[in-house]
Amino acid sequence: MMDMFCDSCRQHLKNFMELIQRASENLLQKIKDFFTSIPCCCCLKRDRPESNRFYKPVLQQHEKEAAQQFLRHVEEESKMIDNECLEALRTLAASENPSLQQSAALYYLHISEQLKNELPDEYLEPYCDLLRSNDLEVQRKASLSLVNLLVEGNVNKETVVQVGLLEPILELLRSGDATVQCNSCACVATLATSVLNRNAIASEGGIKPLLGLAKSYDPRVQQNAAGAILNLTKSEKAHHLLCKEGALPVLILHLQSPDSEVQYYSCSALTNIASNPLHHPSMLRIGDGILFKMLQALMSSTVVKVCCQACYCLRNLFLNADTQDDILAMNFLPQLHELLKFPNKSVNEAALSVLSVLSENHSNTAVIVSENILKTLGKLLLIYKTSPGISNYVANIIQKLATSGTQQAIIDSGCVVVLLQVLGLLTIHDETLLYVTACIAQLTNDEKIRTQITQESNVNVAAYLLMLSSQSGNIDLCFQAAYIISQLGQDEMFTLLLRPHIKEVVGYVLHFLKHQEIRFQHLGLLTIRNFRKDSHFAAAFSQRQLIEQLNNVSQQTAEMQELLQAVLYQNEED
Repeated sequence: MMDMFCDSCRQHLKNFMELIQRASENLLQKIKDFFTSIPCCCCLKRDRPESNRFYKPVLQQHEKEAAQQFLRHVEEESKMIDNECLEALRTLAASENPSLQQSAALYYLHISEQLKNELPDEYLEPYCDLLRSNDLEVQRKASLSLVNLLVEGNVNKETVVQVGLLEPILELLRSGDATVQCNSCACVATLATSVLNRNAIASEGGIKPLLGLAKSYDPRVQQNAAGAILNLTKSEKAHHLLCKEGALPVLILHLQSPDSEVQYYSCSALTNIASNPLHHPSMLRIGDGILFKMLQALMSSTVVKVCCQACYCLRNLFLNADTQDDILAMNFLPQLHELLKFPNKSVNEAALSVLSVLSENHSNTAVIVSENILKTLGKLLLIYKTSPGISNYVANIIQKLATSGTQQAIIDSGCVVVLLQVLGLLTIHDETLLYVTACIAQLTNDEKIRTQITQESNVNVAAYLLMLSSQSGNIDLCFQAAYIISQLGQDEMFTLLLRPHIKEVVGYVLHFLKHQEIRFQHLGLLTIRNFRKDSHFAAAFSQRQLIEQLNNVSQQTAEMQELLQAVLYQNEED
């Protein structure tokens, strides 16, 4: 019959027949795989004889005695936990009778709701039989009680894994019952808060079933599965396995979930994975970079923690400078600016974390300045002057921008005025004081900004900086304050403000020259050089004690030079 067709038609028929043959083989293999995997489900145990399905186990004598003993303990709640009770629970949990197992599971559920102290480790042993029970109600109650005990801290998370309960818990992830799935996911999520347990869960094959349940139609199951995945991402060792098992598409898809908790868990998990730049190409390759668009959409979320987490995820992705251009081209900075102006501290801090990374790239400076963000930074510094997190971000961003040719923009924005204003409002005990002084010290390196700082300074500012320069208890704060004084001392206006305090200035300069750290000695010399332009300070710096210390520093420097030359000469010979 093939002779009736031309060569082209015969080839098409041949290809069609091969296609049918391959499809049949694939279908047959899928059917085989199905019947191989379905008996592994916890609701279809293979280790029970086939005849067991049609008879109810007869109670053995030891089971009757255990049940009677167990009833006595239930009636006497004061003896809820003792050796006799434990033996009874072991017997009931190992029974083939569902009613006895349910009694044991119910007892554990009762304990989990009433217990105030830690449950003895040996009481975890019967859980292995209960979690592997063929009875659905036993699985539900046992898994729920274990969740309660874990959440309330009544059992040690590492011990749960050490006694062998991780395997039956992971088996329950494959249950067909939503309640059991929900409870077992919650167990895994809580266990994964332990560093040791995360690696065990990943190595025991817990990632794949969790990803499957993360796509569940049951919102409780999906939420708990997403929470478990989030906790696993807190271990960098698990990142590779998660990406290998296909976690990224699932997590990115969940950014569109109607459940804000699922959004938050998934976004947080992506944030953790993005902390390693090696994963960035894989993350951005999915859906042709759809992750950026989704994160940008979540920045507008009305749920504060979701909005913040989207910012933190973008911050981690921006650690790779190559990814910044794409998102900045999507009208990103105006949206980020709105978050900086949003009346919520958490949102402001999250937005600042993104801006801090962007400001490190000098090519972004012009667009940041053009968005008029500097004025907003000044306002944030005034509002949150005692908040270390925000003050640190603001101070660092201003410093970074100042080194990128934006000096005039900083002057025009009024940031200098705000920094000096905040300086006067902070006490010596405020952690933010160091960030503010460090920022002002950096700004004094630019002549234009230094001139404005001098013009805006007054007697109070000068006296406050002088007081800070004597704070031996906080070395860094002391150094930054003294550096500001030294830099501003180049201007006659500032030396006039400090003339009434010449004695104090000479005192801390002398102390610096005696300091063991080279940077303090160098700053002391720099201060003398800058202030000697003023005749009053020049006379004060001519005191005998100060001259003697200068000679000591000179001698130390000469000895250092000799040693350095000797070492260099020796290296040349070697």
